[in-house]
Amino acid sequence: MAENLPMAGASVQVNLAGLSKNDYRGLPSTLCQGCGHNSIANQIVTAAYEMNIVPENVLKFSGIGCSSKSPTYFLSRSFGFNGLHGRMPSIATGALFGDVSLKGIGVSGDGDSASIGMGQFKHMMRRNVDMVYIVENNGVYGLTKGQFSATAEVGLSLKKQGINQYMPIDICMEAIASNATFVARSFAGDPKQVKELLKAAIAHKGIAVLDIISPCVTFNNQDNAYHSYTWGKDHEAPLHEISFIPARDEIIIPDDFEAGTVREVEMHDGSSIVLKKLEQDYDPTSKFQALHKLEEAQQNNWLITGLIYLDTKKPALNEKYNLTDTPLNRLTEKELRPGPETIKQINDMMF
Repeated sequence: MAENLPMAGASVQVNLAGLSKNDYRGLPSTLCQGCGHNSIANQIVTAAYEMNIVPENVLKFSGIGCSSKSPTYFLSRSFGFNGLHGRMPSIATGALFGDVSLKGIGVSGDGDSASIGMGQFKHMMRRNVDMVYIVENNGVYGLTKGQFSATAEVGLSLKKQGINQYMPIDICMEAIASNATFVARSFAGDPKQVKELLKAAIAHKGIAVLDIISPCVTFNNQDNAYHSYTWGKDHEAPLHEISFIPARDEIIIPDDFEAGTVREVEMHDGSSIVLKKLEQDYDPTSKFQALHKLEEAQQNNWLITGLIYLDTKKPALNEKYNLTDTPLNRLTEKELRPGPETIKQINDMMF
């Protein structure tokens, strides 16, 4: 035991917030060993640490399912709320409207968002709530023994479930059609891309949707299943390489970048994301091109990953209202309750 303890006087590396990486971790995971959700939680920890985020300034939200257990495994110092199945968006909208000084991170699943929660998902998109919305997408209801979810591919055969007869819902398509302002897809088996997309999503002002294919190692683990590690590795087609550049740093393109087109996109907070194009000059600011690329990928069974769509001009929900500088949930009763003169003025307007 003593051999595993740090040496006396050994320094712990801290970030600009004065915190170590351990300050961003959560409780030990109770998910299946090898579950993609655990990899995503690890990248949230790393992204928050590298961005010098203070955990107490983050709110965590989730619904029901294996994915919705994930917030327990990162940012244990942050407040969190585990809601009802599919109801996470309404809870998050209210909480973040009540205190606009906090950043929200919501973790949902394909069952939680694409089935019972689809209505709330789409309304959160159109309202452009300022938060990161992660969908840990494995194509099954893993917590209730592996039934098909709404994102399962047609023809998928699962033990005791038969063959899926329905076309899948594409989370990214739904988000773009609902006017989300940041839409990306990644694969849990590509931790570097997941981390960079998380950083860009956190820096975005408005709703940032991350559809992350996260293989279920228990119920959807066939090599030919679209949500398996094997299929994901064999069919992944990155739109670009992405690097997040904090606002305080000089933008430098590493020397080992391959030759190709580079596009820099400025975020709301002054930071940037740098996209290095691979096969084509893909423009993530074009909604038409984003939808075309998703449709093309669906027809060809491609797993396209990267930043699919970005709109930095649309105001976030809280920016559309004349809110006070002090968060609503911190106003006193005296500040919230109208005085007699104001009540009389309102009543007089009614007649």
